Amino acid sequence: MAARATILFCLLAATCEGFDLQAAGVAAAGLAGEFRPTPDALGSFFSASTLGLFVGALLGGQLSDRIGRKRVLVWSIALFGVFSALTAGAWDIQSLTIARLLTGVGLGGALPNLIALAAESAAPGRRHVSVALVYAGNPLGGAVVSLVSLLIGGAHWRIIFILGGVAPLLLAPVMARYLPESAAFIALRAEAAAPSPRAQGNAARGVSAILRDGRGTWTALLWASFCLELLILYLLLNWLPLLMHEAGMTRAQASAAQIGFNFGGVLAALTLGRLLEGGGRNLTILITFLSMPLLIWALARAPVEQAPMFAIVFLLGCAVLAAQAFLYAQAPRGYPTPIRGIGVGAAIAVGRLGSVIGPKLGGALKSAGHSSSQLLLDLLPIVVLGSVCALWLAFHRMRPGVAD
Repeated sequence: MAARATILFCLLAATCEGFDLQAAGVAAAGLAGEFRPTPDALGSFFSASTLGLFVGALLGGQLSDRIGRKRVLVWSIALFGVFSALTAGAWDIQSLTIARLLTGVGLGGALPNLIALAAESAAPGRRHVSVALVYAGNPLGGAVVSLVSLLIGGAHWRIIFILGGVAPLLLAPVMARYLPESAAFIALRAEAAAPSPRAQGNAARGVSAILRDGRGTWTALLWASFCLELLILYLLLNWLPLLMHEAGMTRAQASAAQIGFNFGGVLAALTLGRLLEGGGRNLTILITFLSMPLLIWALARAPVEQAPMFAIVFLLGCAVLAAQAFLYAQAPRGYPTPIRGIGVGAAIAVGRLGSVIGPKLGGALKSAGHSSSQLLLDLLPIVVLGSVCALWLAFHRMRPGVAD
């Protein structure tokens, strides 16, 4: 029962996080019409929350190994709720960017703990399923915010950030009361209170342990995969509606396509968790990472017609967000409980460098005069490199000596 409650709360928190993470992208058309930012300033606005995520993931992961997953998660959710609500009161693009930066710190602190709690509460043989289910909340929240944007129209973009703040502020006190702390963390604290040689060894290793005991190569591959895959994801999340609008779609059609992108991600994440626990693991991983560059190329070359573009965007959402679900499911498996928070947090933080670069790269390419089609083709080398790193990571995890 405690495990189910943990997964439910983590799923709700991930949905709030997904709503807020994509709020900037779906509100972009409305706020751009009000503030008239340059493409570079808009790219900075998109990247601000992910820069905060970098800081928050490092701090949140490290703190959770010291004071507990639950406590850090609850405070992080409250923090991003407060600053998301304050974003609605911004008066220019600079104040918007600062508010998004501070929101990102809370978002970053929440994510490593959502993943660690889901992994540590799951029964053996169910960790992929549990982490993938929790991660499915992220694109689900993205689909909800896209739907809200479609219903209210671009001129009312502030409502998006108000909703993005109120929901986590309502959820945080409920989680503080009812969310169970990680049983693995409680056992670790009990062990630390009566130190054994094993506990003393864990304490002595500290943060540097994420690179020791055969974890160095795997950690490097995990970091590279997160960085490259998040670069692509966040560039698409923030720029895809504008790119599709520029290509000839109406804003309503572009928002609907973004909803399809996210629902594709929800479906893929839920399916992926089960497939990774079964005999189709290798084929699933291959299809996921080989399809990404093919779908990016297909979207760049697709005719500006609603049906084919919607289909490609839906499949692209399946591939890109399944790739993320795979990485989040793998991250906690490589680290023991004493360093799981900082291990996952460091991987997510490094990944956030990619999510900062992605929107800025989109802004730079648009400022240089690249069309929507050309911008997508420019991404292909990055997509291919990210797929190679992730496939290498998957292969390396199968090798003896890299223990869960």
